[in-house]
Formats: sequence, structure tokens, C-alpha cells
Amino acid sequence: MNETKTRIMIVEDHPIFRMGMSELINQEKDLVVCGNASDVNDARDRIRELQPDMVIVDLSLKDSNGIDLVRELARGRKKILVLVLSMHDEGLHAERCLHAGAMGYVMKHEASESVVHAIRRILGGDIYVSEKIMGNILNNFRKNPETVNRSPVHRLTDREREIFQLIGSGFTSGEIASRLNVSVKTVGTHRERIKQKLCLKHGSELVKFAVLWAETGMYESPEPSPDTAFDPAEHQS
Repeated sequence: MNETKTRIMIVEDHPIFRMGMSELINQEKDLVVCGNASDVNDARDRIRELQPDMVIVDLSLKDSNGIDLVRELARGRKKILVLVLSMHDEGLHAERCLHAGAMGYVMKHEASESVVHAIRRILGGDIYVSEKIMGNILNNFRKNPETVNRSPVHRLTDREREIFQLIGSGFTSGEIASRLNVSVKTVGTHRERIKQKLCLKHGSELVKFAVLWAETGMYESPEPSPDTAFDPAEHQS
């Protein structure tokens, strides 16, 4: 009777966690895990093959970033619902994932209690995030409706964002200065401005935030055109 069930695919590179999620979801009479994948490339093939109704995506995948798949699915011709499952702080990434096209965000340590509820909320047409994050979103909207979906990194200038990304990639101030052909002092000035705009107090917080941002691919990248967006209905030749 699988044809009457909502078909869900899990994109997660930890087999044990993936197995646990599958068992939890398959206990529901109207839900079934139709397949899984361990990285974005594998997921693309499996989605084309299996045509799921919903995809649960981990942000941090081996050799790939889950946010890329979220964006692609959001721009595909077939509507596939996306729930993000991540170990990373939702305070930093939930709004960004929603902006990319996800319908929900669940922290991994809360997954066993929340994932089925999140799935049902999304299937019902709602967005699922924690009450805290929803409160933040509503407060941001009341203060500035135009920027409700914009990440804090959008506050940075192009040069500040470039330096922020280099910090996250492990470059020192001296290496960044050499790479951008500017002085170390100039890099230091940009670092201070970045800290102010992102409300970070210490240099260590800046590095931590930048590394986390780079590791999960959560920085600005060119959006694919409709011609190059991933279409799950298309099969590779």
C-alpha cells in the first residue's frame, strides 16, 4: 500500500543516524522512507529515480553541502518539500535554510522527538522551526519586513564578505592581506567591522562563526538560472 503513503528520502552521510531516522518514520502508517543518499551527487540520482514527495537533508555532508541541494530542489519544476536536519545551531542557519527553500529546520539532538511532528506540519502546508526561531523571525519582520529572510552576512560589504569567507577557509590576516593585495592593517579594520555587523565580541567568535559558515556552505553564492536548476523529473542521459 506504499502508493497511499507519503514517500520520504533521507540525505545523510551517517549510516546509523540514517537508519534510526528511517525506522522512526516507517513506524507511521502513512509515511515511508523510499530511499536514502549520502551526498548531494548521489541524492540527485536517487531523487530522479525515486521521485519522493519530501527530502530530509543534512547540511553537513561528506564532500558536499546540503544547502546546495535545498536550493536546487526549491527551483525544480516538480514541487518537493524539504526538511533540513542539522547539528548546527538553528540560530545561525534556520532562517538561511528557509530562505533557500526549505520548509523546516530540526536540530539533530531533537530529531527523535521532533522529526515526525515537523514532517506533518510541513505536509500540512506550514513551516516548522522551534518556537524560539519563529519568535525571532516574527520580531525581525515587525522591525524590518524587507529583511526578514536575509542572513546577518548580508549586512557585509562585498570586500567584508570576501574576507569573512577567507577567514572561514583558514587563512590568517597576513595571508588574506597578501591574497587581496592590501595591508594587514586594512584586513584588521575589516575584521573589526565584520565583528560589529555580526554582533560578535571576540576574534575567536569571528573565526568560529566564519569556519562554521564555510563548512556548511552558508555564504552567498550565485543562484542558478532556471536553465541550470536541478529538475528531479529529468533523467541523466
